Amino acid sequence: MAKTSTIAKDRQRREIVARFAERRAELKATIKNPKTSQEKREAAQLSLQRLPRDASPVRLRNRDAVDGRPRGYLRKAGVSRVRFRQMAHDGELPGITTSSW
Repeated sequence: MAKTSTIAKDRQRREIVARFAERRAELKATIKNPKTSQEKREAAQLSLQRLPRDASPVRLRNRDAVDGRPRGYLRKAGVSRVRFRQMAHDGELPGITTSSW
């Protein structure tokens, strides 16, 4: 189980990323557009740098939806490998069966 403060910080980062996503996309499109003048491009780069650090989606970390474990995350299920195994044993995942031999 991850610390509750770490889980809360990650939740806050996700909100900030969502809030600034549209603005970041506009600035990046302006920067990448070859028809943009050099002055506008530099202004867009400066505006992009002035956004909060946590507005970048690179700073997000995939975490277990139940307990916030950051390692061993399975994208398809949205949980960690430990939780996935436990849920599979309990029959909580439809279509997933455990093998035995």
